[in-house]
Amino acid sequence: MLKQPQAKYRAFAPIALKDRTWPDAVLTKAPIWLSTDLRDGNQALVEPMDIDRKMRMFETLVAIGFKEIEVGFPSASQVEFDFVRRLIEEDRIPDDVTIQVLTQARDHLITRTFESLQGAPRAIVHLYNAVAPVMRRVVLGMDEDQIVELAVTHARMFNDCAARQPATQWTFQYSPEMFSGTDLAFSKRVVDAVTAVWAPTPERKCIVNLPSTVEHSTPNIFADMIEWMHRHLDRREAIVLSVHPHNDRGTGTAAGEFALMAGADRIEGCLFGNGERTGNLDLVNVALNLYTQGVSPELDFSNIDEIRVVVEHCNQIPVHPRHPYVGDLVYTSFSGSHQDAIKKAFAARKDGDIWDMPYLPIDPKDVGRSYEAVIRVNSQSGKGGMAYLLESEYGLEMPRRLQMEFMQAVQRVMDVAGKELTAADLYALFEKEYGIKTVQALQHRVLEEQGEGASASVVLRGELPWNGEVRPIEGRGNGPIDAFIQALATSTGHAIRVIDYHQHAIGAGADAQAVAYLELRVDETRTLFGVGMDANIVSASLKAIVSGLTRARGQDAHSAQSEPATT
Repeated sequence: MLKQPQAKYRAFAPIALKDRTWPDAVLTKAPIWLSTDLRDGNQALVEPMDIDRKMRMFETLVAIGFKEIEVGFPSASQVEFDFVRRLIEEDRIPDDVTIQVLTQARDHLITRTFESLQGAPRAIVHLYNAVAPVMRRVVLGMDEDQIVELAVTHARMFNDCAARQPATQWTFQYSPEMFSGTDLAFSKRVVDAVTAVWAPTPERKCIVNLPSTVEHSTPNIFADMIEWMHRHLDRREAIVLSVHPHNDRGTGTAAGEFALMAGADRIEGCLFGNGERTGNLDLVNVALNLYTQGVSPELDFSNIDEIRVVVEHCNQIPVHPRHPYVGDLVYTSFSGSHQDAIKKAFAARKDGDIWDMPYLPIDPKDVGRSYEAVIRVNSQSGKGGMAYLLESEYGLEMPRRLQMEFMQAVQRVMDVAGKELTAADLYALFEKEYGIKTVQALQHRVLEEQGEGASASVVLRGELPWNGEVRPIEGRGNGPIDAFIQALATSTGHAIRVIDYHQHAIGAGADAQAVAYLELRVDETRTLFGVGMDANIVSASLKAIVSGLTRARGQDAHSAQSEPATT
């Protein structure tokens, strides 16, 4: 890279628009949408779509709700021509949808384009020619007068061709290609000359499309350019003002939104931003940005994953996992602090509340995504994310201190594996850490209950799997838990004290299970949790005590193995 880039590149000149109004504008309704996936998007593919892929994309665009769809460049190839014919001949165009086709300002291409539209009930025919100084000077070898004459001549040809097919309802569209790199006065001159030929009226409008063919400027300058044209174009009341942003500077969405604020009525782009170089404007992005501001985009992305599958198939290009609104990971938090905030906000939210969630600008359910993918666990995660997954997937409502304890076990695994843990991975680790399955063999029964109130006592007898054998146990206490603790003290020699106790049910009816979480103090040296599950809440509690005692003994054994040998 150059140390003095100004020697090679020049800054884009700002527009002298001192009384601009667009910065204070607020978008309150959807624009007219034009999908160019089948034309501009298609021409940017390494392997352009065949007719079957084009048809699948067309049907998807119709299902989403697009009313204007640019279906191809029929004079460019036989496949493009044949696709337009198939749409018309097989009557595949819904009554409320208008197809659009593109042609360059060349006689034989225009003739071929109108030929492709024979029998169409209605159509937009899109004419373009390059107007930028670099194109006039380097590519075309024309001066300004010649460029204007080129555009006007072919605008007249549009009138003649349309007159020969009176059964079709025609709309004409003109694009001064490379508008984004052309001085405004000349852009206006060319556009006014074309619309003078077409003579649109407020009842029969034409479309003037202003493309940022290459994105040269910051989006605010593009908005100034649009507002200037919006104010100064002749016959503005008879024009649908359209924009076609590209994304060379990575600000295509901002440029498109600013352009709508600056007076544009219509916007062109592709699903998920496919297009030449860095892509066209992402229509999904703009539509869902409106949606999250409380404005209906009048497009349906309720099943955005299904739409993504179609787009990836038709384009043969994967959608990035961090792509706004649709990527695999955009509703996912790995950060522990993010996970904790999301978990608490979900717990506090009530049905019907205005959406106000940390780190989630849209409710994933509105676009067909689930909360299952909102939180995932890796080495950057915290207890909140882990707890959310285990609660949402397996119904475990772990108390906070248990979350902190179990997260240490999760972190140990993450430090070794270095990869993401799924909810199933976490549950398997939870079962292993707390011996959920190993304590199932515990058997017990209450032999007798004596007295009431403070003087009540219970005698409990059972069988305890311990050190590879099954030991008989018996104890007396003021309840089953206390009796069991006394029995364990006699049988194993370990003193146990219950510090805290939580329990809840998982499931309902005959399949319901109780889960007990007991925080224990073992031998007055170690505090830790045990977890038990059983259809009976007392049995679940006793299993939790065995779980905790087993864990304490395992940790003691690990500590002994870790101590350095003495001589």
